[in-house]
Amino acid sequence: MVCAAVSLAGGSATATATSLSRRPALDLHSRRLLWARAMSHVAPRLSSATVGAPTPDHDQRPARARAVAAQAGVRQALISLSDKTDLANLGNGLESLGFSIISTGGTASSLEAAGVNVTKVEQITHFPEMLDGRVKTLHPSIHGGILARRDQEHHLEALNEHGIGTFDVVVVNLYPFYDKVTSGTITFEDGIENIDIGGPTMIRAAAKNHKDVLVVVDHHDYPALLKYLQENQVDPQFRRMLAWKAFQHVASYDSAVSEWLWKQSSGGDIFPPSFTVPLSMKSTLRYGENPHQKAAFYGDRSLSLVNAGGIATSFQHHGKEMSYNNYLDADAAWNCVSEFENPTCVVVKHTNPCGVASRQDVLEAYRLAVKADPVSAFGGIVAFNTTIDEDLAKEIREFRSPTDGETRMFYEIVVAPGYTEKGLEVLKGKSKTLRILEAKRSGKNMLSLRQVSGGWLAQESDDLTPEDITFTTGSERAPTDSELSDAKFAWLCVKHVKSNAIVIAKDNCMLGMGSGQPNRVDSLRIAFRKAGEAAKGAALASDAFFPFAWKDAVEEACENGISTIAQPGGSMRDKDAVDCCNKYGVSLLFTGVRHFRH
Repeated sequence: MVCAAVSLAGGSATATATSLSRRPALDLHSRRLLWARAMSHVAPRLSSATVGAPTPDHDQRPARARAVAAQAGVRQALISLSDKTDLANLGNGLESLGFSIISTGGTASSLEAAGVNVTKVEQITHFPEMLDGRVKTLHPSIHGGILARRDQEHHLEALNEHGIGTFDVVVVNLYPFYDKVTSGTITFEDGIENIDIGGPTMIRAAAKNHKDVLVVVDHHDYPALLKYLQENQVDPQFRRMLAWKAFQHVASYDSAVSEWLWKQSSGGDIFPPSFTVPLSMKSTLRYGENPHQKAAFYGDRSLSLVNAGGIATSFQHHGKEMSYNNYLDADAAWNCVSEFENPTCVVVKHTNPCGVASRQDVLEAYRLAVKADPVSAFGGIVAFNTTIDEDLAKEIREFRSPTDGETRMFYEIVVAPGYTEKGLEVLKGKSKTLRILEAKRSGKNMLSLRQVSGGWLAQESDDLTPEDITFTTGSERAPTDSELSDAKFAWLCVKHVKSNAIVIAKDNCMLGMGSGQPNRVDSLRIAFRKAGEAAKGAALASDAFFPFAWKDAVEEACENGISTIAQPGGSMRDKDAVDCCNKYGVSLLFTGVRHFRH
């Protein structure tokens, strides 16, 4: 009974009392002296609650029930931080408001260095940090003081009985697990040790009891916290927002741990049975696709997207704020231009590439890409896979529309992997509103998510390139080297066009494209209308097979002078397509790969 009762006190008092059972029997007087020594060691370190009835006889109640509360009315703040940004300001601010500050390890040292008086957690728990830091704050003296409801008398009586004080403020952020496991140098064992246990537990406890405890996980909230306390505000909404932010902070943290552990144990399976996508708002947008729709832009903090590049992580050098449609169009343009190795320009309108050209001279590539469909290019997005220097910037700035030779081309966005200092200066002079983005090349093998009513679809990204597949000749006539090159270029373009999709290309330049039509013949006719006479001798790529050939898309393509057709094949009437191409002397290539894009 002696050991059980005194062990509640923890720390050295536990050791003192426990030792009684290991010594030879003592007389009652000696026992009482040892008890007095133990309790004199414990009592001064017990934190405050309210003092209840007079101390009962020691044989009737646990020893800690006789703890004398610390000074009544002193508010306590518990601070434990990995990211110590603005910690000194927070500590001094709380201390100036009369708070007694309880802290852990490195946080306590930083506060002391800033001149803040600190009580270390082990002085409250009477239990040392142990297990290489795995156990610091996991103790009733901490969590009892956080979770106790102040409007429940029996909660306060329980605190008083065990000598536990309440906490009014809890400020915690977590081990930098995300940064550690994405550094590329961490072992599995080190990753495990960087999983925070005590921090999330304190945050969740404080957030649950937010009616009585203010919980802060973000240093940007320190000024608002201090103002709230200084003005003695009573604002349940403020407390709820802090609690929401706290739970969100822990949820995002746990999702990173879960994703990391799945990658360590799944054998490369990219489809876990369940997962969480940790999104963080980067900005609110003026509106969505249309002015009556509200919208916002969120960044994805998934581990798989670290250093993945893309528009979400791009830097805006200049121009108006990005809109919902700007993000969609810029993403489409950047994903398309990133496919090409040679200097390339892509022009996009409403997420469809309306002009694509590759040349060793990127200025020529730009001119040809715009020329493919100058009407659609006006007001579009222009993307390059090379650095924009002064010469290219001047060309973009001064280029006149090929339709009349007079109208200066207008663009919503220019995106590139980099800019020279002079090139950026020239582009900024084109327009105050021109959005100039710098982006890193988009990653591959990403998980693509798309929302449907009541759920989400997940798939691997469509990353195949011409080098990944085989272009098999199905016709009697094989393509020449230049025709095969044109077919591969058209095939790479068509994967970025909305289905049903047709692209006509020659000499690494898109001449025309048809997109988004319910039937393939209409898309083909649109592409030929755009290409005009230039289609003769060009290559044509289709995103899917041709269900019919005679008096349909294949025969129309042959009659319009196409030299080579690239399509996946797989139709019941593939032989008709072969026979039709043989009749007209057209080379037919089967890729075996479909490129639907909905």
